[in-house]
Amino acid sequence: MADGSTSGTFLRTIEWDMMDKRKFFPLSMLSSFSVRCALYPLTVIKTQLQVQFRNDVYKGMIDAGIKIYRAEGVPGLYRGFWISSVQIVSGVFYISTYEGVRHLLGQYGANQRVKSLVAGGCASLVGQTIIVPFDVISQHAMVLGMGAHGGKNGAVNPLGINFDKGSSRLRITRDIAREIMRRDGVRGFYRGYTASLMAYVPNSAMWWAFYHLYQDELLKIAPPWVSHLFVQCVAGSFGGFTTTIITNPLDIVRARLQVQRLDSMSIAFRELWHEEHFHMFFKGLTARLVQSAAFSFSIILGYETIKRVSVNEQYRHMIRW
Repeated sequence: MADGSTSGTFLRTIEWDMMDKRKFFPLSMLSSFSVRCALYPLTVIKTQLQVQFRNDVYKGMIDAGIKIYRAEGVPGLYRGFWISSVQIVSGVFYISTYEGVRHLLGQYGANQRVKSLVAGGCASLVGQTIIVPFDVISQHAMVLGMGAHGGKNGAVNPLGINFDKGSSRLRITRDIAREIMRRDGVRGFYRGYTASLMAYVPNSAMWWAFYHLYQDELLKIAPPWVSHLFVQCVAGSFGGFTTTIITNPLDIVRARLQVQRLDSMSIAFRELWHEEHFHMFFKGLTARLVQSAAFSFSIILGYETIKRVSVNEQYRHMIRW
């Protein structure tokens, strides 16, 4: 068996040089957009839970979803979606970096898990550098006016944006970007960049490493008739659960830095600890676990399906669905 790439008569991992990139890239972008569109409401709910003071506005994930829907309907669950969807472009750079670094390390004899760990970290570094400015804008849009749903502290609107339900998404996005530029200049769009790297680089590195680890272990115990694609999707969900639990506090700090405009990670951490104490490790965790498991399952389903569709003809006989 080649190192992690084949198992018996089928390919366990379809490598970068085995695919037709003309098929892979457009199908990958379409898949990424579809998954983000379907799961975006969970991102909005998670972000609002993370930035609220204790349980001032929402009591949990379901309560948040119901209150947002009652107050604003479906558009409220997609607040900031279009600016966030720029992540599809960063996703192309992410996956190209991931697969490219894996291919390069493979030439030096690195094993499957080392390739996945290093490549996942490098891919996140590239992806976050591109997406953080759009992430900052979209998160301000996600929480804009959320206090109107209830709570003691009023609407969450740190930029002082003139907001009403009739405002167009384009106008809100433009007003947020203009206010960030006026207050902080270009640096404002990279607020929380270090926290994003600290949250997402290890998250990405560990997620890919755990994905291949769980895949290998599940294949050992799964009956031969079980779909290989299904095993990969389950492995992706397990990887998502594991990394989410480990990195949850860093993700909360990142969200607080970007939305509440705090000056440093240490300040964000101290404020969070003052508000929540040990509960900070679990704040928004349920929503993030659900989002991570659903996102991981869906991303792997699309990603591995597209790799199978895009594989070069000479490897098709080694594909197992």
